[in-house]
Amino acid sequence: MAWGLDHRDLSNIKAIGIDEVLWHRGHKYMMVVYNISIGRRRILWLGKDRKEEAIQSFLDSFGDRAMELVYVCSDMWKPYLKVVAERAGQAIHVLERFHIVANINKTIDKAKGFESVLKSKRWLLVKRPENLTEKQTISMNQLIQYNLKSVNRTCSRKSFRGSGTTAVLHGQGSFLSNGARLS
Repeated sequence: MAWGLDHRDLSNIKAIGIDEVLWHRGHKYMMVVYNISIGRRRILWLGKDRKEEAIQSFLDSFGDRAMELVYVCSDMWKPYLKVVAERAGQAIHVLERFHIVANINKTIDKAKGFESVLKSKRWLLVKRPENLTEKQTISMNQLIQYNLKSVNRTCSRKSFRGSGTTAVLHGQGSFLSNGARLS
């Protein structure tokens, strides 16, 4: 293993992924940084935990090459977002779709708590439109006429889910790949 580490080529890496894997029960995570460039996929670094210091440690060992990154893919964990913005701010930060949809669903759940019209309609809002029964479609159309924030968010989530859209953080704004701005 030492020979492999000494002889690995870290030049010309333009795209990395940052994620974590559960390695032990009780929320014990290991951070994994990998090259996601086509034809060059491989693990670059393993960290002992899921802390900001771990990603800082990788970028310290990666050196000035961090400024040459074009893409960084990660989930929406705040330390990842912070460190990538500080140390590789020129790179386009692509967020994992799973986490975006999960956050949209949380927002819908919060908004629904304040709107009595939506009582007992949760499953109608999270169900894919193509899976709605005729009766559910009628109910959904009635909800849309109320113009409630959570219903509008749900419609946005459903169109996001089927569009193949990816969220991208770049510079000061957050945008979807189809050009819509994230709020």
